[in-house]
Amino acid sequence: MGGSNLMQDNIAIIGLGYVGLPLALELAKNFDVIGFDVSVQRTRELKAHQDRTGVASRETLRNSSLLITSTTSDIVGRAIYIVTVPTPVNLEKQPDLSALLNACKAVGQLMRKGSIIVFESTVYPGVTEEICGPELEQTSGLISGKDFFLGYSPERMNPGDGKHTVDRITKVVAGQTFEVTQKLTQLYGSINGKKIFAAKNIKTAEAAKVIENAQRDINIAFINEVAMICKKTGLSTHEVLTAARTKWNFLDFVPGLVGGHCIGVDPYYLSYWSKINGHNPEVILAGRRINDGMAIFLAEKINKELTQGRKKILMLGLSFKANVPDLRNSKSADLANALKRQGHDIEVHDPVVDAAEAKTVYGFDLLKNLQKVNYFDCVIGSVSHKTYCSFNSHILASLVKNDGLIVDLMGMWQGIELPKTVRRWEL
Repeated sequence: MGGSNLMQDNIAIIGLGYVGLPLALELAKNFDVIGFDVSVQRTRELKAHQDRTGVASRETLRNSSLLITSTTSDIVGRAIYIVTVPTPVNLEKQPDLSALLNACKAVGQLMRKGSIIVFESTVYPGVTEEICGPELEQTSGLISGKDFFLGYSPERMNPGDGKHTVDRITKVVAGQTFEVTQKLTQLYGSINGKKIFAAKNIKTAEAAKVIENAQRDINIAFINEVAMICKKTGLSTHEVLTAARTKWNFLDFVPGLVGGHCIGVDPYYLSYWSKINGHNPEVILAGRRINDGMAIFLAEKINKELTQGRKKILMLGLSFKANVPDLRNSKSADLANALKRQGHDIEVHDPVVDAAEAKTVYGFDLLKNLQKVNYFDCVIGSVSHKTYCSFNSHILASLVKNDGLIVDLMGMWQGIELPKTVRRWEL
């Protein structure tokens, strides 16, 4: 394994997105770190101290010793490679490991004898050792477990969450050998106050990660189904939940659209792993069906609330999550498109996403501001950005025509008394 002192080891982070960038910045406080991303535009922006994800401030980027590159020759012969590339699903909801395999091909050509390759990307158990390991072997000509070593430390990033940052959360680590696990314990422990859980082995760590978001998905799906039932019976979902929360062990989840690159994706990795091992998953996929179907359910309900004919609808929020510019797997976009298919005219506003990206990814020209836009028949609050949460009765009423409909999907405007000229619909 080379036996070098940990502090002398140099590190390459592969992928500088929501996971890789904050990790690289923290590690760069103690180590020689180079951050690599295949996107020249991304690395150019970061070198200019601009982070479109909002994870790192200009000041943080300016003051960091982190080196940033999109040139593979800059990361030849590193002691440790940490891979943080995305692992989405394809159109058939099957794991898409293409970015991960491309990273393995690249690292295989760059690493040296004794290198440790750590994966943070979400995968199903077995991928690190049975797929990534052989790919690295084939490209490098080296032998896994002898000439180079594997590790796994699942990412637990929560975009937009200033409390549970990578330097404050517990990190799970696992290595191919006891010595690698020890080394990863020291490495990650150096940035988070030694809050480390050493898993029994790599597959255990992979399994732990893939069930974390699946559990959350199932809990939200249950509340979404409760909301569907409440809407049929005339009860307020939010009032029911408020009452239920008074029980000491009630799990506090709220209904809504479930998108993004984790909760909406990871359960498919778990179900895939389950199926290839001969078990037909029921609860996991039931939760996915409910959450994936929420956009269609809401579009039908909203359409029924509107009087006959083509209506002008304003969607407030396009990103998958509040106060985060990430557009991946946006269910707000799904809702907007579902309403479009029903014949309505849709306009979208979002104060935090990149307008060019919204146009490229979803085809929406974002409204630049909300002044003098009281020509809408319906306004849908689909993402609880701070801006929208601060709206009062006057602002909400100014967005719609008389007898216009305000749709509050996130419970942002509970308690706000709207004028009698405005109708309200809540999830």
